[in-house]
Amino acid sequence: MNMPRTFHEAKAALASGKTTVVDMTRAALAEARARADLNIFPELFEESALAKASEVDAKIAEGTAGALAGAIISIKDNLCYAGHRVSTSSRMLEGYVSPYSATVVERVIAADAVIIGRTNCDEFAMGSSNETSVFGPVGNPLDPARVPGGSSGGAAASVAAGICHIALASDTGGSIRQPASFCGVVGFKPTYGRVSRHGLIAFASSFDQIGPLAHDSRDIDSVYRVIAGPDERDNTSSHKPFPTSAPETGKLSIGYYHQCLEHPGMDPEIKAHVEGWIERLRSEGHIVEPVELSMADLFVPTYYILSTAEASSNLARFDGIRYGHRTKDAKGVEETYRRSRTEGFGPEVQRRILLGTFVLSAGFYDAYYAQGMRVRRIIRDNTLQALSRCDVLLTPTCPSTAFAKGQISDPVSMYLQDIFTVQANLAGVPAISLPTGTHGNGLPFGIQLMAKPFHDERLLAYAREVFST
Repeated sequence: MNMPRTFHEAKAALASGKTTVVDMTRAALAEARARADLNIFPELFEESALAKASEVDAKIAEGTAGALAGAIISIKDNLCYAGHRVSTSSRMLEGYVSPYSATVVERVIAADAVIIGRTNCDEFAMGSSNETSVFGPVGNPLDPARVPGGSSGGAAASVAAGICHIALASDTGGSIRQPASFCGVVGFKPTYGRVSRHGLIAFASSFDQIGPLAHDSRDIDSVYRVIAGPDERDNTSSHKPFPTSAPETGKLSIGYYHQCLEHPGMDPEIKAHVEGWIERLRSEGHIVEPVELSMADLFVPTYYILSTAEASSNLARFDGIRYGHRTKDAKGVEETYRRSRTEGFGPEVQRRILLGTFVLSAGFYDAYYAQGMRVRRIIRDNTLQALSRCDVLLTPTCPSTAFAKGQISDPVSMYLQDIFTVQANLAGVPAISLPTGTHGNGLPFGIQLMAKPFHDERLLAYAREVFST
């Protein structure tokens, strides 16, 4: 059977009796196996997925099915699912079976979604191309010779390939939005604290946020309403109340950063496309004005100083003694630590641990980490000041379309792939990437919208009603 492309189309097909959840699950698993060349799934959860699908069909027949009944979902390989393997696409956690589920996994299962497998990602979510995974690179479904973006490349590819309706992933500096742009799907990073991080294997705890990818913002909204909300197991999750009424869209005040469009690495076609959107929005009666982008040249350095410091701290637990891969035949504790971490972590993870350890060291802490924290506060203040004058900020999601596998070997050049996305993580604001254009090379790209903290529902409404294509 041809599986419905979106979750809301699947719900309509189920309501009309044209399909069943078991049939859609079998079709999704078959498509995943047929597209094995893309290397999207290190593992398919066939047995548990079909068991859940059968359960959901019974609930639909009884009229007791949850809000996500009929949704076929993938989860990034850094989200824990009880009784299933999770590895963060690293040798360090090879063969590890989680004894518990992430809060978001619990919530989508309780809402009767079917999880079909874990998706390949950059090792420990560190990368912008999905080329650092121990399982090998993921191919972009639109051109397998190109990358799908990272670190959530497998998640974006699982949606773009038509295997899943929705993917759950994590976004630390753009890891949902950049792959969404490269693969032509929608990717949403909620406000920091709106979605529980319990059960997410941490990279940088003050930046990480779990969010969904899907074909359209309507499906994004459906899953967001299930996974959002406070969690007593995550003390950074917010208890701020949700809006009690539907957000009003109407005519918006939209700010855009002129510096983004003039960035030297900006693809001319993407620049022209964003400028076209600016003129379109003005013609529709929205107020669209340039906004000063203060300290833009410090966004990426600040992000990488602080995120690598947090990675150094978070990944210290994987030492071959407490957690993770343990080397064989080591003599003594020190050699066990050194060899276990050398064998367990790949080059990019080692690089970031070393960078983070350096910026946290006694002689350099004030010069780098403490100063980075001060700059982060200024960036957040400047972002909130801009958002106090407008409903949303509009930028390109990425300066280019998906690049070829192996094209970028220089780490700094790879880090600059996050140039437009890290701001939302530094400031903790919600951001969404929408697929609005197709380049002359045939590949998709997106625009990014950011809104005030905890205006997630408004941002999704704007995306659905104002920025739909």
